[in-house]
Amino acid sequence: MNYLSIENLSKTFGEKHLFSGLGFGLEKGEKAALVAKNGAGKTTLLNIITGKVLPDSGEVTLHKGIRMDYLPQNPVFDPEESILDFVFSGDSLAVQASREYEEVLWAMEKAPSPALQNRLDAAMARMDQLQAWDIEEKVKEVLFRLQLPKTDQKMGELSGGQQKKAALAKVLIEGADLLLMDEPTNHLDMEMTEWLEDFLSRQQLSLLLVTHDRTFLDHVCSKILEIDNGKVYTYKGDYAYFLEKKAERESLERAEVEKARNIYRRELEWMRRMPSARGTKAKARKDAFAEVKEKAMKRLDETVPELGVQSRRLGGKILEVYNLCMEYEGRKLIDDFSYTFKKGEKIGIVGRNGIGKSTLLNLLTGNLKPSSGRIIVGDTVQFGYYAQSGLPDREDRRVIDIVKEVAEVVKMQDGREISASQFLNYFQFEPTTQYNYFSNLSGGERRRLYLIRTLMSNPNFLILDEPTNDLDVYTLMLLEDFLENYQGCVLMVSHDRSFLDHIADHLFVFEGDGKIKDWYGTYGEYKEKKAAEIRQGQLQGRKEKESKRLEDKKEARQTEKIRATFKQKREYEELNARIPVLEEEKKALEAVLSGQETDPEKISQASARIGEVLAELSRLEDRWLELSEIVEG
Repeated sequence: MNYLSIENLSKTFGEKHLFSGLGFGLEKGEKAALVAKNGAGKTTLLNIITGKVLPDSGEVTLHKGIRMDYLPQNPVFDPEESILDFVFSGDSLAVQASREYEEVLWAMEKAPSPALQNRLDAAMARMDQLQAWDIEEKVKEVLFRLQLPKTDQKMGELSGGQQKKAALAKVLIEGADLLLMDEPTNHLDMEMTEWLEDFLSRQQLSLLLVTHDRTFLDHVCSKILEIDNGKVYTYKGDYAYFLEKKAERESLERAEVEKARNIYRRELEWMRRMPSARGTKAKARKDAFAEVKEKAMKRLDETVPELGVQSRRLGGKILEVYNLCMEYEGRKLIDDFSYTFKKGEKIGIVGRNGIGKSTLLNLLTGNLKPSSGRIIVGDTVQFGYYAQSGLPDREDRRVIDIVKEVAEVVKMQDGREISASQFLNYFQFEPTTQYNYFSNLSGGERRRLYLIRTLMSNPNFLILDEPTNDLDVYTLMLLEDFLENYQGCVLMVSHDRSFLDHIADHLFVFEGDGKIKDWYGTYGEYKEKKAAEIRQGQLQGRKEKESKRLEDKKEARQTEKIRATFKQKREYEELNARIPVLEEEKKALEAVLSGQETDPEKISQASARIGEVLAELSRLEDRWLELSEIVEG
């Protein structure tokens, strides 16, 4: 069943042409990722599907009766609205019943009363009536996993990350048939991202999402839709398959364009000699010339060369941290952390949201003062700090001018100098976009511009706080190539597992209570180790529990010895009489089977009987042992 159908869609903003003739479909239960360069129209396409933006042409068709929901990059909300009201603002009766139930529970936690108990009873009855307990389980899972703050807080009081998580909770709880999501993993830590992967994989819904997280994409989606040069291409497979097939498609396109250019040169000479078509064949050849010209003029992205910025020389002393401690509002964020940074190392930082990752970066760069400990920065160190807050508003400035504020030219590792415009072009800012105003850039383009300013200042120690947020997958690959060739130090906070695996030599893992573990390996390996430790702990716990159970049973038996019943004593005496009889029978049977008897019938009978005797002996001996502890003490 087709849930979503896009036919011949086109959209242009002023002189910026996004796409034309766009067409694809989404089946029931199908989960697809939408990838494209920043500014290519991903968010615009989602807004067209939801009706927030009108296309220039084309049609969007939704299957009749399905429910569609949308998680935008920047959620819209009333700042005076409480988290509870916002998250449960859907019109479903079951969702509203769950909202009342959760509201009463939270109120009961703060100040229980008979009136609230009556409300709780009524809410539970309503949940029973609507059979809404499955939704309630989903509500509890979503709210717990996303770690939303107290529900009586207003949306306007939350951080940007908390607002995005509240919006994510809202769409997950409402349970749409078709869900559109724009960068759902932004502001989520790794644990939340991994949970969201699992949650979406379990839901029976159709999904169209924009994401830069390649690991998340692989775990959730089975289809990739790529917008490239205004057209859409479909790939059924994971991200590696997409890259392989995309490379094949581009290679074929280059060959076709090169062929068209050769034909174009030949036909252009003919056109110049024969300006007016005489006859049917000549006219057809002239008409075909326009089509060849269009293909020959097609612009193809050329292979981007490796780019390495020349960083300032680093001296022998880089950055030394001794017994660093940081507390905030009674919480221990960093506890006795020491480390000496070495030339050229690249370190990733991982951990839950709010655990102290950004605090460490601000301490190292001097933006915060530690509670105790020392930080010694080498004389030659020049930090380049890419913060989560992003680039301040520059609405009245052009892109090229914003970059030239940092430098007119950028020095390369090989001694070359390239212009600010060339550096922008490397990171996918075409000449036309370079003269665009900051206010016209998409969210991803603004983040990319901020990244460019950070990199081109020629730092020798890069500090990157969530550099992957809002960047498209193409820019991420360029950034990875850049950082792999970068000769200075890199310290980066990121929840993008693929990005960390490609760049980081080792990880600082925030484990809680201020403890930071230096892990030499990938995040996946660290997670496997922690899972193994948890399994080992659970196994040890089970062993200890079983040992205690046996010990308790032994103690109980010892207690029972004093109070052996008449029935137990009589059974014990009967066993004392019965076991010797069976042992004698066993000896006789073994003699028959050992060759002392030649009668086949007796041998057969003995063979059948000895199994019964052995089984009964084993049972009676076990019972005798149990009773002997009780009776004889």
